[in-house]
Amino acid sequence: MKMNHRKVRRIALFCCLVVAIILIFFFSSDHRRQTTKKETKFPPADVVLTEPPVKVEKLIVPAGQTITDLLTTRGLSVAQILSIRHQVKPVYDLARIPAGRELRLLKQENQLIGLQLDLDAERYLDINLRQDQVTAKIVNYPVQKQLVLIEGIIEDSLISAVNKAGEQDLLALMLADIFGWEIDFYIDLRKGDTFRLLVEKKYINGHFSSYEQIRAAYFINQGHLYEAFRFTYPDSGQTDYFDSKGNSLRREFLKSPLKYTRVTSRFSLRRLHPIRKIYRPHYGVDFAAPIGTPVQATADGVVTFAGWNGGAGRMVKIKHSHSYETMYLHLSRLGPGIHQGARVKGGQIIGYVGSSGESTGPHLDYRLIYHGQYVNPLSWKFQPAEPLKEQYREEFNRQVSNLAWLLSFPLVLFNY
Repeated sequence: MKMNHRKVRRIALFCCLVVAIILIFFFSSDHRRQTTKKETKFPPADVVLTEPPVKVEKLIVPAGQTITDLLTTRGLSVAQILSIRHQVKPVYDLARIPAGRELRLLKQENQLIGLQLDLDAERYLDINLRQDQVTAKIVNYPVQKQLVLIEGIIEDSLISAVNKAGEQDLLALMLADIFGWEIDFYIDLRKGDTFRLLVEKKYINGHFSSYEQIRAAYFINQGHLYEAFRFTYPDSGQTDYFDSKGNSLRREFLKSPLKYTRVTSRFSLRRLHPIRKIYRPHYGVDFAAPIGTPVQATADGVVTFAGWNGGAGRMVKIKHSHSYETMYLHLSRLGPGIHQGARVKGGQIIGYVGSSGESTGPHLDYRLIYHGQYVNPLSWKFQPAEPLKEQYREEFNRQVSNLAWLLSFPLVLFNY
């Protein structure tokens, strides 16, 4: 019995020893695995993927320079440039790079890896030189359009009021074109006149590019409210400006043949001629303007005379519908395509201000004839163009309601 007891104790001790050895081996192996993992730990991804920075050299393409002229001075051989031109030609011909556009040279560790050439305001040519095979594509800059609300007060001129509102001269000309049938911006403006307008502004690559169209506008001139709402007919795509009642802002004739100027001599049946020094009728209105100022036809018509006409100097005469004729005297030169028999549109450039013929200085003598009789262009009442088509009245009213609400919005909140 005693022998059996000793035997059991020995077996128990042996089993404990075996278990201890197994545990020691297990923990030792686990420690080695953890150590191995720590030793093979990879560095952070951003360290592995970091590349040398890309430096960009910008230059404006000079007139008369070729891509070869520009790149040979920056380390490329003629053979390399010809190879680039050949591989890029299916996308764009580098033999005709546009002068005045920006060319960007992309370099990495002093190695030229790419070229970017602005083709116009909205697109650029992207050339990848990283690989043996040159690749190229035309990329569009991101374009955004934003509707903005602008207001101003006339102090001396429409252009200065628009400039004071932070906008460019072009916007003033666009506004004058809309209301030019109703308001003569040379003689009708008064200090304190106000305007408000909604216009779409176009941004390319985050930078202002151009004005799209004026969607709606108010203009208070000498206490009278003028309004304009842009509407496009769904059937024809034709666009026009109307007041809130659907009356067209267009008239048979523009109120002036010049965009901006001042009246120096009015229509009169008895005026002292500045050269002949005798009293005689002055059947036109004289507008003072610098030589070369564009002169526009005040309505659609056909040119019946274009050339030299004695004391009138270089002159254009246009026959219009409803027995109207207009005359434009003392021009410095004629507009493109202006000759006898040419058809012109209202607003088309037909000549440029000069001082030809019997003239004491640069100006335009503008005359209006109705049924063969001279009439005063400044006081004559012209008929309006056709009003809104009735079948589109409901859609027009809906758009006008929305635009009028936007025009009345507080400026500080609208453009926030």
